[in-house]
Amino acid sequence: MKLMTDAGLWCTRGFDTPTPLVAVLEVSGAVLSWAVDDAAAEPQLTFTDPGRADWLWRVVGEAGHAALASALDAGAAVGALDVAGVELMPGALDDLRRLALGHWLRRWWPASQRDAIAVLDAAVLDAEVALLTAAAQEFFDDDTFDSDVTQLLVPHVAALDAAVTQGDPRVSALVDRCREIADDVGIALDLGLDAASDVGAGRRDDYALAAGTDGARRVPGVVAEGVASLNWSAVPPGVFDAAENTVDWTILADGDAVEAAVRVELLGLGSPNGIEVRLRAGALTGSGVLAADGRCRFPLTDADGRPVPESAAWNHDWRDTAVTVGPDVEESAQTRDRVRAVARARLNRPGDDAFLAEILAAEADY
Repeated sequence: MKLMTDAGLWCTRGFDTPTPLVAVLEVSGAVLSWAVDDAAAEPQLTFTDPGRADWLWRVVGEAGHAALASALDAGAAVGALDVAGVELMPGALDDLRRLALGHWLRRWWPASQRDAIAVLDAAVLDAEVALLTAAAQEFFDDDTFDSDVTQLLVPHVAALDAAVTQGDPRVSALVDRCREIADDVGIALDLGLDAASDVGAGRRDDYALAAGTDGARRVPGVVAEGVASLNWSAVPPGVFDAAENTVDWTILADGDAVEAAVRVELLGLGSPNGIEVRLRAGALTGSGVLAADGRCRFPLTDADGRPVPESAAWNHDWRDTAVTVGPDVEESAQTRDRVRAVARARLNRPGDDAFLAEILAAEADY
């Protein structure tokens, strides 16, 4: 097994896949990574604390574990290592790859009304991820970010309990299995709730009402207007429609004040309240925070921090206006297109690794 260094840590291979296309799973002492649009690619193992990776023998054998432990304990992560005779056993990480894929679906699924990519049922998805997590506990310890079954199930107790009344035997079987592991961690999933509770929250029927535009209406005093796209890495999942050009901006001259009005299309599964928005057009800048309806309005200032007069706004070149929602991150539209391609392929032809939430979403499209 060949090892190299990345940010001062030992890892098994170089990995240049953009973040939204990487399925990641933190296990004890390591982070495992897979490219979601290349099923044949080998995973990357990055060792954060080799001494805690007690599970290594399960994937490289006992002799391989001993050889790796000895090599990684030799000193700081500098240069390269070639640990002879150590290889991943075929299929040894398949279950962990599927668990990582489940977390990728939770974090990066590009649900969009505009693009007709259905929302995945969050309760059903998290329930299946919880089952996979419980089955892989030998790879985790209490300090591992991705190992908390309780955190996966507790937000969906009401939805999962009511789901059994909806008549889908696949969902009922899933909930029954969740009850079994919930007993072990002290979660009550059999609450006897009425079927009118929030079961299915986040399915397509719900978000279609929350997403979309309210129509373009010309407002007096409009100096300029345009659209921008969100960087997914900068915003929480499930809040905004994941299509391109869902950020509408308008420059308004109202008397002596020049302001920017920004509206971002919502998905309806979370609140954008408090997320920062910044606008820059040459030397003119401004910032604000989104309200719960995905809108904000804020004044613009020049390079010296002075309010922009109306005359300057009308004479300004607004063609290079940039609007940023959330923190500054590097992310390309091509990367987002690749994620959409993965999502559409999984919906069109669910494979052996498909989650029940994906299958339900695909069935709802017909």
